[in-house]
Amino acid sequence: MQIGYCRTSTAEQVAGFEAQEQKLVATGCTRLFREQVSSVAVRGELDAALDFVREGDTLVVTRLDRLARSTTDLLGIVATLERKGVSLRVLDFGGSEVDTKSPTGRMLLTMFAAVAEFERTTMLERQRAGIAKAKAEGRYLGRAPTARAKLVQIRELRAAGLGASEIAAKLNVGRASVYRLLSEDAA
Repeated sequence: MQIGYCRTSTAEQVAGFEAQEQKLVATGCTRLFREQVSSVAVRGELDAALDFVREGDTLVVTRLDRLARSTTDLLGIVATLERKGVSLRVLDFGGSEVDTKSPTGRMLLTMFAAVAEFERTTMLERQRAGIAKAKAEGRYLGRAPTARAKLVQIRELRAAGLGASEIAAKLNVGRASVYRLLSEDAA
């Protein structure tokens, strides 16, 4: 049995999500596990897929980055699958397909996962260096504080007798931000 797993990081990535689903169904997946969460979040559907697969099954993903967040994560998933007698099939693996049923497929998967993790780490280092440089030059100020910009309205609504939850909902800010700003007033 072929079991498909598709994931996007956000719910706004509709086209990419639908394309993954279509590709998995066209490949012959009879069961799909779907989720729209960041790879660093708890991936309940991935856990469900790993629990669902049985000996002789194949877990199918469209691309490697839809499955694992790092080489260590990937190798852990592959080890779980191997213990259960399940193979992993990646449909788009640099223009070709790879399947862990063969030793060559397992080797390629491990090598490419390491390269992908290296690229991601390098990109994050460059990004951090760029942000540090921009901050030093006074060009990077970070995200604009949304709740603090509404401090006058928060105070007015509080004076009118509204609670923090009501204020937060009315002004579309976080309840914790309302509490924080009101506690600063009290201090």
